[in-house]
Amino acid sequence: MARAVSRFVCQACGAEHRKWAGRCDACGEWNSIAEEAAAKAIPGGLKSGKGKRGRGVQFVGLEGEADAPPRRITGIAEFDRVTGGGLVPGSALLVGGDPGIGKSTVLLQAAGALAARGHRCAYISGEEAVDQIRMRAERLGLSKTPVEIAAATDVREILAGLDNADPPALVVIDSIQTMYVESLESAPGTVGQVRASAQELIRLAKTRGFSLILVGHVTKEGVIAGPKVLEHMVDTVLYFEGERGHHFRILRAVKNRFGPADEIGVFEMTDAGLAEVPNPSALFLSERGEEDGEAVSGAAVFAGVEGTRPVLVEIQALVAPSAFGTPRRAVVGWDSARLHMVLAVLEARCGVSLAGRDVFLNVAGGLRIGEPAADLAVAAALLSSLGDRPVESGTVVFGEIGLGGEVRAVSQTDTRLKEAAKLGFHRAILPRARGRGRGTGETAIERQEIGRLHELVAAFEDGDA
Repeated sequence: MARAVSRFVCQACGAEHRKWAGRCDACGEWNSIAEEAAAKAIPGGLKSGKGKRGRGVQFVGLEGEADAPPRRITGIAEFDRVTGGGLVPGSALLVGGDPGIGKSTVLLQAAGALAARGHRCAYISGEEAVDQIRMRAERLGLSKTPVEIAAATDVREILAGLDNADPPALVVIDSIQTMYVESLESAPGTVGQVRASAQELIRLAKTRGFSLILVGHVTKEGVIAGPKVLEHMVDTVLYFEGERGHHFRILRAVKNRFGPADEIGVFEMTDAGLAEVPNPSALFLSERGEEDGEAVSGAAVFAGVEGTRPVLVEIQALVAPSAFGTPRRAVVGWDSARLHMVLAVLEARCGVSLAGRDVFLNVAGGLRIGEPAADLAVAAALLSSLGDRPVESGTVVFGEIGLGGEVRAVSQTDTRLKEAAKLGFHRAILPRARGRGRGTGETAIERQEIGRLHELVAAFEDGDA
């Protein structure tokens, strides 16, 4: 009797090893290597067709006409915006997020909205029973929508129910970590099971032409659990972000083959589910700490761009004397490494002493900012808190800071200024325009252009900021 062939696979990164070890050499995780049965290979490989040659690949030129992919519009504007204008038939989407953030809620709402438009939609859950899904649908006001639901985890049974001449237009799998393929001996959620289950579901979606949405669990680091190849297999990767203490959620596209990446959709958590927010800037600035029209020190409004959408958000800073030998640096919603860089530039290039002070930085509303254009707004908030001198009311700030103390120009200046003018701002502190970076749009906003960071420091000292 032939001996069964097995392999040792890391359940964190998917790397294969010749034998079991306590630590994976590829990713450094401990106790993550498990034994799995090796997949049966095709005998002979490419040598099985002796005497036969392939037909060869046909090459074409880059020039040509291609029709835009058709879209299925759900009617939820924020969801359609993130996906690039709607769901593309035959595409696969992966949605990740923290537990309880609202992934199942927004996907059930999207399925209900699409079903209300006359499309057949199926929602398959491996974590909840049918009665639990019905309870959520009743709470969301979707109990009357023609969404087909099922509770299943066997991929073979799911494929048998979907592989027919009239498949649904949308299939939601919640979640991919609960699915399993019988031919693999490993448990659901392992690298092999996640990869094989996703591969079979994506293959059927592209064959039958329905849109597939996979819900993925995230690790404690905030990345989608399972093999990294899972994100390469799908067409779109969406992350659902938000703080539990805030009432809104952000759906962000980090990969999209049918639309712009880094696009965001903003939703507000209500008793009836997630409601879309058409004007995120007004929401983020709705609770600004201004009393009787007077600005508060330690706050600056940043004009940012998320994908194709301009967003205004308040950056708050607090600089206080430190009671310990090592001052604290606490950051929420921004990169802590960039905060240390801005502090170092302020001290080394501008002579601002912050070594013995605690620094707390927060992006109001829970939004996470990743673009370097927020450097100047952070510096303005820090200087405002340090000198207890508020930034002039009605002012927006944006610009990138270099290690030499220079303020670098950023992209889409006109878009940022138009959004600020629409919300009633009349003044902007921004980098000095150079060559092609000069804006051409006409806005009623007064521009205060600076080229070096010490100019901003001098403006706060003179009371002109």
